Amino acid sequence: MHRNERDGEIFGLAPDFGIAPLITVDAAPFAYSFPPGKAALVVIDMQRDFVEPGGFGETLGNDVTRLQAIIPTVARLIGLFREQGWPVIHTREGHRPDLGDCPPAKRGRGNPTLRIGDDGPMGRILIHGEPGHGIVDALAPVDGEIVIDKPGKGAFYATSLGDDLARLGVTHLIVAGVTTEVCVQTTMREANDRGFDCLLIEDATESYFPEFKASALRMMTAQGGIVGWSAPLAALEAAVQR
Repeated sequence: MHRNERDGEIFGLAPDFGIAPLITVDAAPFAYSFPPGKAALVVIDMQRDFVEPGGFGETLGNDVTRLQAIIPTVARLIGLFREQGWPVIHTREGHRPDLGDCPPAKRGRGNPTLRIGDDGPMGRILIHGEPGHGIVDALAPVDGEIVIDKPGKGAFYATSLGDDLARLGVTHLIVAGVTTEVCVQTTMREANDRGFDCLLIEDATESYFPEFKASALRMMTAQGGIVGWSAPLAALEAAVQR
């Protein structure tokens, strides 16, 4: 594994997978293989503010029930990784109470009924430590799992994620969460630029807009997997059990 001397970010990950056999998943655009000891699950932003009524997602006029529907599948995916003893990483988008890490352009964009930092039914919208900022109970992290607090769309920007993955020796990422076309896709693009091979679990990600999810999946897997791969959870489960 090598590091960019200028900014410390990972690149050119060496394919030193040891002697463990690769796990191969039936995926799009072609089979996705990963060494079991070097894979981690990244669950993006399954927070109350995005998934439950009264949160930021709903203030933007979105139907949050679409995101709630994937919770059982995400829970099953997390359970699979926990059973295998593989790393599980959770992300939360949010900001400091003084909003010092929230650009005015982000807070002022759109026409929500409540903006970032405003008081809402679950506390201040997208603010660290508020009830709405937390991950939904059904997917709550357990002791030892990494939680990444990110101020932006991508999980690598202004966070410790790159260093955490390097410390764990991870080269492959299995990705889930919300929303497919925003924070999930941004994180996968960031990961791709850093040399990680990413598999998005299709039924463990969702958008408020079904057409946006479909478009994002096509974009990421186009041109021979320009950003990454995608597959349903059942395909990953079958591959792990083989």
